[in-house]
Amino acid sequence: VQLQASGGGLVQAGDSLRLSCAASGGTFSSYAMGWFRQAPGKEREFVAHIAWSGTMTSYADSVKGRFTISRDNAKNTVDLRMNNLKPEDTAVYYCAAAPVGDYAYWGQGTLVTVSS
Repeated sequence: VQLQASGGGLVQAGDSLRLSCAASGGTFSSYAMGWFRQAPGKEREFVAHIAWSGTMTSYADSVKGRFTISRDNAKNTVDLRMNNLKPEDTAVYYCAAAPVGDYAYWGQGTLVTVSS
């Protein structure tokens, strides 16, 4: 399974951004998918998760109410819509796939920089 994340960039606080992750190989529609991020000097942290069917989602408390994860199994994509961005959201964002249990496949990351 290969994952390609895109959509990062430089934005101002309060702006919105949408990240997208395209999957190839494997059986995307059967995988749970997630977004993670790693800020400079910090450990990678969980951001959002979506079940294979798209009917169940979960979010880190720090992004709840501002970020929305969604997926399109027909297009093999998972998106992360980020609203009201804050400087503390600055990080490299990674998408990941979990065929069974733990996340086994990771994308290369896309950088999001939020200026104050």
